[in-house]
Amino acid sequence: MIDNRVVAVFGAYGHTGRFVVECLRERGWRVRFCGRDALRLEQAAAFQPGAGVRVASIDDAASLDAALAGCAAVLNCAGPFCDTAAPLIEAALRAGIHYLDTAAEQQPVLAAFERYDAAAREAGIAVVPAMAFYGGLGDLLASAALGDWIQADSVEIAVALDRWHPTVGTRITGERNKAKRLVIEDERLVELPSPSPSRDWAFPEPFGRQAVAAVPMSEIALLSRHLRTRSAVAYLDQGSLRDVRDADTPAPVATDAGGRSAQVFAIEARVRRGSDVRRLGARGRDIYAVTAPLLVEAMERLLDGRCRDRGTLAAGAAFDPADFLAALAPEPLRLYRGED
Repeated sequence: MIDNRVVAVFGAYGHTGRFVVECLRERGWRVRFCGRDALRLEQAAAFQPGAGVRVASIDDAASLDAALAGCAAVLNCAGPFCDTAAPLIEAALRAGIHYLDTAAEQQPVLAAFERYDAAAREAGIAVVPAMAFYGGLGDLLASAALGDWIQADSVEIAVALDRWHPTVGTRITGERNKAKRLVIEDERLVELPSPSPSRDWAFPEPFGRQAVAAVPMSEIALLSRHLRTRSAVAYLDQGSLRDVRDADTPAPVATDAGGRSAQVFAIEARVRRGSDVRRLGARGRDIYAVTAPLLVEAMERLLDGRCRDRGTLAAGAAFDPADFLAALAPEPLRLYRGED
């Protein structure tokens, strides 16, 4: 029997997983800590009264089934998602519960649409991949900026970070993710040209005008599934790109009681139709920490009926994008209208 207040978090002891667990706790949910490392699960759950612990491995379907049994949804925070997404989605389908993840990689997101949409519709559940800073947030901003337009000539998403101190998980995913990066051209997904296109982008303060390079992640995969646009590309500021490529860049360091780093960000969507341009952005602190309220807000909307459909869904298609973003403002996101 499903307990509608219990949520399974796979990878609950990871960097992002810990933020997700705390967000769930603050919103009154009971967490089932799931993952392959029994000791780390017990240590993470020790500070959560009433929490359940289930050791589970992606290569052991029975352990996944036991981990998800009785839960209302599963949140997958354990990358690389090229390894974990498919086994967890299949376990969610067997359990008949919603699945959400935080994938930044394009290929597991595309595979979720191609392989599991029909099965999820038949099961009456939603599979929502990439519900995170990279992926879902950009998709929501672009969808909200599009507004009453039914199509666009171009969609651009740009990210500026004052620094990027990658987690161990980010580094492992980067090493494993050898798939070619895709952008949208002529309404089709095509390989990003080499060298990556670059340009300047006018961000709000404290960033100002920044040199950015095309670094498309899972937001392009999401956009390709529901927005009508001739082209779409995503950019990252050059300084952050150097940070994440430098093996000596340290991991994030907590600077408050909630575990957030001092990192600040801006992310902006620019949608063009003819000569008309619409820009919508969001500012905040710590890209890993802000993923938690994005993910949990999406899960709550699935469970309380504020989701538009079933099957594999992009964030901007699953939810009312403007309403979703407004629910997270002014904290943890401060929304703004950009200018050319």
